[in-house]
Amino acid sequence: MKFTYACKKVSLNDSIKSYTEKKVSKLERYLRGESATASVTFSVEKDHLCTVEITIRDGGTLLRAQTQAPDGDMRSAVDAAVGYIERQILKNKTRLSKRLRSEGFPPAAPSDDFEVAEEKEFQIVRTKRFSVKPMSQEEAILQMNLLNHDFFVFRNSEDDSLCIVYQRKNGGYGLIVTDEEE
Repeated sequence: MKFTYACKKVSLNDSIKSYTEKKVSKLERYLRGESATASVTFSVEKDHLCTVEITIRDGGTLLRAQTQAPDGDMRSAVDAAVGYIERQILKNKTRLSKRLRSEGFPPAAPSDDFEVAEEKEFQIVRTKRFSVKPMSQEEAILQMNLLNHDFFVFRNSEDDSLCIVYQRKNGGYGLIVTDEEE
């Protein structure tokens, strides 16, 4: 597995890197193989709150976790993020087994830490239809705020791509731009 690190307002030493690689590499048993990449972002906010974001890409599968730990304890934040990803894999293992290696799932073992309940089926309880109008990013953010929504889908008036703007948890806005697959 290839690792990429990013640091925001914190310096990263080799012991944290090796600890992170050791913990995240345990998830390789669920993945297809060496094509997987892991992006790890470390940041420290005010009040010494350490945030770790782990994103694993394996082919078309994307696994992501973001956790926080007090007093700059990066190791416990890494442990929590890896545990969250593993629980998500185990919770959805029948769906993911079609996309990941099916033999990679170990037999279920009783655990004292958490309860894994597999969802039987995704239930869609409401469907909305609306026209996606061309507009600028600023117009889309304004429209999202007027509707008091967390996200808004629009067609970018500059390049006609389908986009999504959303409010980030730590403030500011995010933009997702879709690309046509070739």
